[in-house]
Amino acid sequence: MATERQKAIARHLTLLIPRVPFLDAEAIRADAGSRHMRSLTPAAAVWLATLAHIRHQHTDYDELRDDGYERDEARFFVLDAVNAVLDDWASTRQLVSEPDEVEGEDEDAETELDDTPALRQRPDAD
Repeated sequence: MATERQKAIARHLTLLIPRVPFLDAEAIRADAGSRHMRSLTPAAAVWLATLAHIRHQHTDYDELRDDGYERDEARFFVLDAVNAVLDDWASTRQLVSEPDEVEGEDEDAETELDDTPALRQRPDAD
């Protein structure tokens, strides 16, 4: 019998990525329900578990890290691949990064990946 949190995770997974393959969905569901994700809302846990799963299973992220790239650099290089998988799975969110230089900011300011998702309309929505 599933707990309320497990049911909420399953609902959010279906809402976020409705066309995810079964094996990927099972892995994401397990990761989202893990102990270190319990402090997060089910929606946040599903989003973070989805990104981590795609990054490690469907991109060259691990190879880039093995080649000596830093975490943020490797994440930058796989950003388009992550979004391509999200598109394939009909995700309602995308991973975005900040532009290199924003007008009015110091030139020395560092930019980093923003894991805050951008909301977009589902392709099959009316």
